[in-house]
Amino acid sequence: MAEVTTPDAIPALSSVLPTERHRFYEDVVAMLIGTSFVSLGLTLYAQAKLMTGSTAGVALLVHYATNWQFALVFFLINLPFYYLAIKRMGWHFTIRTFIAVALMSVFTRLFPMWVDFSTLEPIFAAFMGGTLMGMGVLALFRHRAGVGGINILALYLQDNYNIRAGWSQLALDLLLMAVSLFYLSPQQVAISVIGAVVMNVIIAINHKPGRYAATS
Repeated sequence: MAEVTTPDAIPALSSVLPTERHRFYEDVVAMLIGTSFVSLGLTLYAQAKLMTGSTAGVALLVHYATNWQFALVFFLINLPFYYLAIKRMGWHFTIRTFIAVALMSVFTRLFPMWVDFSTLEPIFAAFMGGTLMGMGVLALFRHRAGVGGINILALYLQDNYNIRAGWSQLALDLLLMAVSLFYLSPQQVAISVIGAVVMNVIIAINHKPGRYAATS
């Protein structure tokens, strides 16, 4: 079974083609575009009461169960994972990921104030939300940043306990989907899976070693 890519996935390093370094302003623009795309996708998911995986999924689940603000929950949930990120990916990636998570926390708080959905079909939210998140994650990957922590945990377990990262990530995401059945209908969970497939297909098609060689 292929490993599942989620909003928390870690960018693979490419060593196939000669690399060109991104300029600082290119990193800044990519960070803003990537986080805004992912945040808008998550806003669509929250409005349609859909689920996604990883730390964003945990934050959505807490939001549905308690009505606490998604933005605050998402930011706080990611804090423990930065220690693992430093050990596994280094300070450079960790700082960029911290900035990305902080931006997403701000954007997911502001977007519902700026956009009002009087009508939002769940299937449309799944397809468009999955597309936006896939494109946003892709932009961040290409500028050496991530969007959170459960995948970092999966990589840590693989390094230290020989547990395949793909399997542990899949198990955690399936557990999230199962728990979400206490708060969402089976139909909402099934539609959420459609969105996850859309996001992963976008990332799988576009994020391949050697296809994009610039570094930050």
